[in-house]
Amino acid sequence: MRRWALFMGFIVCAIQVMAQSGFKPVADVTAFKQQFAKASQATQSIQSDFVQEKNLSMLSDKIVSKGKFWFKKENKVRMEYQQPSYYLLVMNGKDIKTKDGRKESRVSAKGNKLFEQINRITVDCVQGNVVNNADFNTHILENTQFYLLEMTPVNKALAQYFKSIHLLVDKKDYSVSKIEMYEAGGDDTSISFQHKQLNVNIPDAVFAVK
Repeated sequence: MRRWALFMGFIVCAIQVMAQSGFKPVADVTAFKQQFAKASQATQSIQSDFVQEKNLSMLSDKIVSKGKFWFKKENKVRMEYQQPSYYLLVMNGKDIKTKDGRKESRVSAKGNKLFEQINRITVDCVQGNVVNNADFNTHILENTQFYLLEMTPVNKALAQYFKSIHLLVDKKDYSVSKIEMYEAGGDDTSISFQHKQLNVNIPDAVFAVK
């Protein structure tokens, strides 16, 4: 469950990092939201590699993990950690499966408001619907290559876990290239998506939780 908790850091964490990289406020927020929504609607699936870096305040070295990522509309996500050790997380609707070595766990988010919020944020982050999530105040910045969405939680339950989530969005195709999370306790997590393939055929069996 610890690796799953680290992944939750992927969704529920906190504040600061890329603002020093030449970002400035987006001139036309409405136009950005329209293009972002259009690209999101056109994206049926995503397949990519990922690199996750976790900075713990108690440790001087980063914890670096690598693996494979899959997403499929409407709400299917699979993260398969392959280095330094194997760990699997599958989210299919309100059902969640984790596998750590030989141990498998299954959880339902149904009826659990926090889990439901986490589920929603996960899919919204990947699919690009976060600008419409009322649980956050979102500031939109840009530089020559990327848009930067700085999301600060207004939902009290979520604010207990993190200060903000930052999404780096590629201007070429409006896909999410990086997620940065900064936890209230001082830790932070980033996930970079590499070798992205959009709208590839992904069998439903990839997201099986039973």
